[in-house]
Amino acid sequence: MLRKTFLYIQLTKPSIMLLVIFTGSTSLVLEGSFLLEPINFVLVLVGLFLTGGSANALNQYLERDIDAKMTRTSKRRPLPQHEISPLGALIFSISIGVIGVLMFYYFFNLLTALLSLGTILFYSLFYTLYLKPNTSQNIVIGGIAGAMAPVGAWTAATGTMDFVPWILFLIVFLWTPPHFWALALFCKDDYKKANLPMLPLVKGDDHTYNQIILYSMVLFLISLSLLFFGGGWLYLAVTLYLGVQFVRRAFLIRKLRTESVQKKFFGYSLIYLFGLFTAILIDGVIPSSIF
Repeated sequence: MLRKTFLYIQLTKPSIMLLVIFTGSTSLVLEGSFLLEPINFVLVLVGLFLTGGSANALNQYLERDIDAKMTRTSKRRPLPQHEISPLGALIFSISIGVIGVLMFYYFFNLLTALLSLGTILFYSLFYTLYLKPNTSQNIVIGGIAGAMAPVGAWTAATGTMDFVPWILFLIVFLWTPPHFWALALFCKDDYKKANLPMLPLVKGDDHTYNQIILYSMVLFLISLSLLFFGGGWLYLAVTLYLGVQFVRRAFLIRKLRTESVQKKFFGYSLIYLFGLFTAILIDGVIPSSIF
């Protein structure tokens, strides 16, 4: 029973969901309404896990044949290994998605429920079935879904939109392409076997390196814009250090062009995002505005 539960949890892509939960909780801390309402705080995070996990599980259900062709996924995901039936995965995916959307509607508001439903449909259907197999810009456009957690968390707490969660959205959105293009560079053979038009295969390595640099520089500039909405000294120091390192490493992978440095950039990009949002989180708990 525990083994089966673990396999179903794997369908939600727990490592990605950690990012979703963390960025969503950061948004809640910045907004502040639920800091004194821990039950609502937790309910928002549960809703984010259920809806985001639903989108990821539907993605795995729809891509089970593709995953079986790729070394990176064939031995790590339960559907290619035939440890879960496709029907079971589909029922699980839809069920947790419906529960999550209904939770947002019942406990919070219609706006958040609609945003969550839209995110599920966008990622699991539009991205998975159309974007990913048809355009080298799949990661760029598909990144919208992965970046929506701060916006959804904010609307759950307030019922309205604001500039701050959209800045958080942009940070995750702009971070996603360089993060995954680094992966695509050292997993080209896998993507070629699956016949997926990832950027290095369609436009070549040089174009991919240049796009990583471009997105890294724009990401750095956007991260600085949060300073005008209450970022403190800690955030200033962290975003300057991590951002400069991110851009420097983007130039480095173009210069060295080795699998080792590509993997290091991929790993550092995770440190960058979690470090940046940790600084935002701390500044949200201990406000120290510099403007």
